[in-house]
Amino acid sequence: MPVQFSDTTLAEVKKLVARYPDGKHKSALLPVLHLAQDEFGGWLSLETLDYVASVLNLSPIEVYEVATFYSMYNLKPVGKNVFEVCQTGPCMLNGSDEIIAYIREKLGIGPGQTTADGLFTLKTVECLGACGYAPMMQMGKHYREHLTREKVDQIIAESRK
Repeated sequence: MPVQFSDTTLAEVKKLVARYPDGKHKSALLPVLHLAQDEFGGWLSLETLDYVASVLNLSPIEVYEVATFYSMYNLKPVGKNVFEVCQTGPCMLNGSDEIIAYIREKLGIGPGQTTADGLFTLKTVECLGACGYAPMMQMGKHYREHLTREKVDQIIAESRK
């Protein structure tokens, strides 16, 4: 069955596009990709990216460029819990490399991998804009800050519930 937005989502896409002046419909791409990711299982397949391009009357490469640039878009299936650990300067100086290594040890996955049970995915990302709370990671819409091994253990235990 081909990828297709539900009627509700398609109506939302039309509202998003209508926010922008004629000829500026590409401005709706970021929120439309979020809608697509939410509707199609938490990730954006090539088929989904092509569909978004057709809905917005864009060339597929315009959509690929955006989807591959931002870490908030998943280009392969991810686990129920996605740990996006910041790996830029301030977080690295405060131990993000050790946090990533600890998550690897605890869950048996490296960056870009998902546990066999589908519960966890580990991603490394660029600056999340919370340098004063380093090392930190994002989980969905929530930041987890001042990470330590103990805090990682607590996050994993909470996520398993």
